[in-house]
Amino acid sequence: MPASHPRHPRHLRHRRHAAGAVASRLAAAACALGLLGGAAAGCAVVKKVHTIQQNEAAIKAFTRDLKSTKSVPFQVTYVTTGGSPATVVYAVKPPKDLSFSESAPGTGAGATKLIANSTGGYSCRQTAPGSHWTCTKLAKAAAIAQSKIFAIYTPTHWAAFLHLFAIGAGIAGDKVTTSSKNVNGFALSCVDLFAKSNGTSTICTTKQNLLGYVKVAAQSTAFEIKSYTSSPPASAFQLPAGAKVIHG
Repeated sequence: MPASHPRHPRHLRHRRHAAGAVASRLAAAACALGLLGGAAAGCAVVKKVHTIQQNEAAIKAFTRDLKSTKSVPFQVTYVTTGGSPATVVYAVKPPKDLSFSESAPGTGAGATKLIANSTGGYSCRQTAPGSHWTCTKLAKAAAIAQSKIFAIYTPTHWAAFLHLFAIGAGIAGDKVTTSSKNVNGFALSCVDLFAKSNGTSTICTTKQNLLGYVKVAAQSTAFEIKSYTSSPPASAFQLPAGAKVIHG
């Protein structure tokens, strides 16, 4: 007889995952019915594992499409709430064009911009509203470091944060739930993260899989979507007119 072919490792992983999920549900049911002989410590562990799995399932469903925005052009404007309101404009035109701009109208402070295009990465600043721009051309490492300042506005940042939260929340006995919200005319799908020590944080996305609203319980400031277009203007990825360029 010919030797049997081994199953593909992916099949084995799926089977192990399914078996683990079933075992977890059975163990949770046994704890609920008192069938584990009063093993309180064992049931506590089972409940934590079950909570982690529930949290991960909710977050996986929520973040499934967040990273897909890397391949489509868009421009989105956010406004922040709190004591120092600001406006942030985030634009992407794959494969290389990207820009962030941040301004605080009414404060007397100048605006900042981070621009990446076919000629490189630039960090641009104004000393005051209406003043001339100065742009520093960044080395690759510096451009990456600068982009991290604005990472809070990117879907990828929050997708990674949510996956880490799912595990930590389950261990602490915290919960992840879902809800909906309407902000500035945008219908949003949300995930609500309840932590006993901090309260509830809410992260929402639009139907275009962009961030629509973020409020972290421990912080007084939230940011929310104000406008969106799938056709960002070419000017978003160009240096400000008349900018002085410094090679860093």
